[in-house]
Amino acid sequence: MDEEYDVIVLGTGLTECILSGIMSVNGKKVLHMDRNPYYGGESSSITPLEELYKRFGIADAPPEAMGRGRDWNVDLIPKFLMANDLMGMFEKRRFRKFLVFVANFDENDSKTFEGVDPKLTTMRDVYKKFDLGQDVIDFTGHALALYRTDDYLDQPCLETINRIKLYSESLARYGKSPYLYPLYGLGELPQGFARLSAIYGGTYMLNKPVEEIVMENGHVVGVKSEGEVARCKQLICDPSYISDRVRKCGQVIRVICILSHPIKNTNDANSCQIIIPQNQVNRKSDIYVCMISYAHNVAAQGKYIAIASTTVETSEPEVEVEPALELLEPIDQKFVAISDLYEPTDDGDESQIFASRSYDATTHFETTCNDIKDIYKRMTGSDFDFENMKRKQNDVFGEDEQ
Repeated sequence: MDEEYDVIVLGTGLTECILSGIMSVNGKKVLHMDRNPYYGGESSSITPLEELYKRFGIADAPPEAMGRGRDWNVDLIPKFLMANDLMGMFEKRRFRKFLVFVANFDENDSKTFEGVDPKLTTMRDVYKKFDLGQDVIDFTGHALALYRTDDYLDQPCLETINRIKLYSESLARYGKSPYLYPLYGLGELPQGFARLSAIYGGTYMLNKPVEEIVMENGHVVGVKSEGEVARCKQLICDPSYISDRVRKCGQVIRVICILSHPIKNTNDANSCQIIIPQNQVNRKSDIYVCMISYAHNVAAQGKYIAIASTTVETSEPEVEVEPALELLEPIDQKFVAISDLYEPTDDGDESQIFASRSYDATTHFETTCNDIKDIYKRMTGSDFDFENMKRKQNDVFGEDEQ
């Protein structure tokens, strides 16, 4: 503790662990602390199953039909990673023409624009150009481009086209799905980035209480724990460590459901993501379902975990998520969590304190990645360059060892 660090990171959620790894690869001296005795924070995976029952205040032990408790790794916040089949949709000719247009579109080659000005033409007008119906528009905007509202419709189309290209290129990379998911649950990801940080000299301390964030003249200068002060130039943390520098910006409901069957009408898939566009259920926010299973080493043999989530809009959150739960019936056991969402009120420019945002209702990592890139730019003054980070790793390990 009694040392000077470039960066101190508080909390081992995925956002904090990724930034810790990035800063260590960039040559920063990093100290990473967590008041909890485990990695992951709010984005941890719970094991054994008995611990999940205990966490949600269910006194009864899991029934024998649930299998061994140690076979379960249940994500508290489910997210899929974009890898980098639309083929069924190609049967619709108008949509096929639209997707071919997107695939061929190159913002640096006006010959591919087909009369569309990427900086002026709205996405609503692009849909009209290809005469797409409302259901297809909802699917494209919310399931492919991953927008959470319809505000994008009246904005220039360039970003939306690039989002759809990312989805299709990710799909082409592995075949059946554009998404990746780690075996044994998302709790493995924070630990992976923690190991990356440690390889580059980062220091980790779990089960370490934080008594005070030490400030001098409006700037962070250290963190006090158990009577000792570790000094730093910059601080990264999740919202729970700095309640005076964040504000509540909403709530999210997540319902973890244990099933003994795959979701109906998914061809008995072992995993899937379902997005119910807000327009389809007269809401302001989409409803999400993430399903994974024993095939991912997160559940006992023959069991499935589905998590339904959405942004809370009324005083009856469980009613709001009902359209998703109806898709999952019958449900063996469900666990309901309603969490407050927080965002920083301090951009860190003066204080050099950089707080992450709470994890939203989406079942993909887009908003989390945006938060990571935003924090990185505010800390360093430059955009995150993934290729440069890869080069730095190659310098240490060589390409074949990563």
